[in-house]
Amino acid sequence: MGRLRDRTSPAGVVSASVTTSNPFFEPSDLPYALPPFARIRNDHFLPAFDRGIAEQLDEIAAIGSCAEPATFENTVEALERSGALLGRVCRVFFNKAATDTDEEIQALEVEIAPRLAAHDDALLLDSALFARLDALHGRRERSGWDTEQLRLLERHHTNRVRAGARLAPEQQQRLRELNAEIAARSTEFGQNLRAATADAALVVDRAEELAGLPADQIAAAAENARALGHEGKYVLSLKNFSQQTELAALDDPALRERLLAASLGRGAGTNGPVAVALAALRAERAALLGYPSHAAWEVADGTAGSTDAVEELLGRLVTPATANAEREGAALAEAAGVATIRAADWQYFSERVRRERFALDASVLRPYLELETVLHDGVFHAAELVYGITFTPRPDLVSYHPDARIYEVHDTDGSPLGLYIGDFHARESKRGGAWMDALVPQSRLLGHQPVVVNNLNVAKPPAGEPVLLTWSEVNTLFHEFGHALHGLFSDVRYPLLSGTQVPRDFVEFPSQVNEVWADWPEILSHYARHHVTGEPMPAELPARLREAENFGAGFRMVEHQAAAVLDWAWHSLSPGEAPAADEAEAFEAAALERYGLSVSAIPPRYRTGYFAHIFSGGYAAGYYGYRWAEVLDADTVRWFRENGRTIRESGEIFRRKLLGKGGSVDPLGAFRAVVGRDPDLAPLLARHGLEG
Repeated sequence: MGRLRDRTSPAGVVSASVTTSNPFFEPSDLPYALPPFARIRNDHFLPAFDRGIAEQLDEIAAIGSCAEPATFENTVEALERSGALLGRVCRVFFNKAATDTDEEIQALEVEIAPRLAAHDDALLLDSALFARLDALHGRRERSGWDTEQLRLLERHHTNRVRAGARLAPEQQQRLRELNAEIAARSTEFGQNLRAATADAALVVDRAEELAGLPADQIAAAAENARALGHEGKYVLSLKNFSQQTELAALDDPALRERLLAASLGRGAGTNGPVAVALAALRAERAALLGYPSHAAWEVADGTAGSTDAVEELLGRLVTPATANAEREGAALAEAAGVATIRAADWQYFSERVRRERFALDASVLRPYLELETVLHDGVFHAAELVYGITFTPRPDLVSYHPDARIYEVHDTDGSPLGLYIGDFHARESKRGGAWMDALVPQSRLLGHQPVVVNNLNVAKPPAGEPVLLTWSEVNTLFHEFGHALHGLFSDVRYPLLSGTQVPRDFVEFPSQVNEVWADWPEILSHYARHHVTGEPMPAELPARLREAENFGAGFRMVEHQAAAVLDWAWHSLSPGEAPAADEAEAFEAAALERYGLSVSAIPPRYRTGYFAHIFSGGYAAGYYGYRWAEVLDADTVRWFRENGRTIRESGEIFRRKLLGKGGSVDPLGAFRAVVGRDPDLAPLLARHGLEG
């Protein structure tokens, strides 16, 4: 494999200073192996990728050519130890590409993505390595290996079979070509979306046009405009989902329409053809691997088990969801004095109905939801209450951006557990959305404790002003922190099984469980305090909040279901069934109509042009996993409420039997170990008021 040229040196030459001082070339000597961000420069990435890829190829070749018969130690554990340098640079680079990108990083991302795809193929399709793994797999029943070792071997073997290790050489060559093209197209989609989202930001000339928004949000819009070069104006930057949060408050219906149109239209021109190409490429790859569709290939390795099971779940929820949404829409139309409600007006009049029916104004909540208090007295306090862990700021440790704060996490007995990094503010160099990553995955084999990071995109107010959250943002923070706990609590030997390395349709389960603590009375009362007076949130507000949340269950379910079936439709295609490059929107409309989810007033949570989860992330044919995982989540929350134990006792069970296991056990087996039985759909339906 050819070496990439260094960008700052003559062709083919890597400067001596970069070679000798590159911080990726040696393991970090910082606490918890935290990457040495203060020393990392953009010109370090390419030489580190170059050397890291070469090193791992040499390591894999040595394993495959070993003269001794295959053993667990000289094959499987050796494989787990390989690629240390490449892992270090990949985790830091892709974190930077997501959180603090620039033109140089974007150019390198375009260049490196297909090369990394080719490298993955080199590892997964190496015939000598697979022969050794296959031999071990064949005698696993009489090996005497423990459960985690068996699980690790099974994952390595399954990953290679699913990746095409049994294909003929000419088929593998086509597979490599497909994977490289998919990687390139996925990168293109993500970069197009970043640009389209920035371009679609709504510029407003006068503060009066923003009537209805709280004063602090107007100030944040002014600060955003200043940062983006629109001094004296106001900019509403788009979140990555369809329904922008400002729609609930803006009084001007024309401005609401402009904002929603900007949200729904972004990426359609540039990313529609990319989405079509990706769907076609994935369909061809699935057929090459022996599956009727990418969806069938994806689900075969998940907890749902079959496309029929996914179809049944999605179909079962459509009727109650749309029925509830119709009732909600009728109530909103009545409040608006119109025959039917527009999509741009749904959230605005939902707030009006909530004020009238439940005496609850969403803007009244925000003064009680200040970010720092929610984080320390809510999110961290809940983790201490449920799991016994504590968080200490580490200002002495340098993170990758000034906005990203580092905390050391200690276990119940005071022993060190890992590092948590919180990066909560939006910025031009950061992609939209909210997510968790592991900068250092936990592994006893490698002696690594976890370093995890949470990202949100909360607008930054002017200097010195408080950051007041919406209730949705509070839930998002608790949700992403649930992923962080999954990484922090990981207690496995092998890196491949660490933390969130579980099936895609299971990974959202622990994070969704963690949302329950946001409005758990003992926890809510601890953090919901007025940011000026310190007064607690009025006692009646939480109860009214829960009642008001039920109004809107139909809307939320329909928009999520619409996104899930849209993903499913794109990835259920067989080769040759993809639409023409300019027909992405028509395909989307037909898919929603076919599934009974073409509701003009409720757009999908993500439309094709900005559906980053499935076209530039890892959720292709997996977005249903949010709903599948919520079945497990709702059932587990019921278990927390009704099992007769204290929260702390229940938390310890959930941590030890499920969160700490990562991918080292069967996921549904871990669920059964906690709850004591198979999952039940009823709690999910009850949560959303969808019994009928």
